[in-house]
Amino acid sequence: MVASGPFPVARGKRVTEIYSKEEQMAKYGKKASEKVEKAMHERKKGTLKSGRSGKKVKSRKQAIAIGLSQARRAGAKVPRKKSSSKTK
Repeated sequence: MVASGPFPVARGKRVTEIYSKEEQMAKYGKKASEKVEKAMHERKKGTLKSGRSGKKVKSRKQAIAIGLSQARRAGAKVPRKKSSSKTK
């Protein structure tokens, strides 16, 4: 690729050929999206509860996290959780 101007241009290839969908791998599997979707619906209905405390989940981000966690336990294709680095 040659950078001429604001857009990258490849010699002999179209831009659509460079950035095709076939080359990109999906981060999340179908089962993961189904689990997150189910968790979001439960949150909307008010039936989604937190794991330990059993309180109702109101946060959208927390509902997504719960759905991804359930997907991981079910063996779906989900990236690993980011681990916190411990400082001494």
